[in-house]
Amino acid sequence: MRLIGVAMAAIAVVILAGIGLAQDKEVTLKGKITCARCELKKEKACATVIVVKKGDKDVIYYFDSESHKKYHGEICTEGKEGEVTGTLSKDNDRVVIKASKVSFK
Repeated sequence: MRLIGVAMAAIAVVILAGIGLAQDKEVTLKGKITCARCELKKEKACATVIVVKKGDKDVIYYFDSESHKKYHGEICTEGKEGEVTGTLSKDNDRVVIKASKVSFK
């Protein structure tokens, strides 16, 4: 029984380490940076997002709270095409990007 507990703990550590490594990798997203409330009508409160075309679908990535505060003023009422570089994470059913660099076209 003790051996099973040790094996389960080791598996959990490996899984958590793998998740941490995937989240630390920087990605660059290109699309429309906009407000999920004002322009997309998807939220009750303002939220900075980037909408990326993947095939025939739009995929929405939410900015983390720090990035939202920093960049929201530029896009609240009218979105802009741009590029966001940062690290991804999951927050419930949302994919969140912690932006290290944002540029507008």
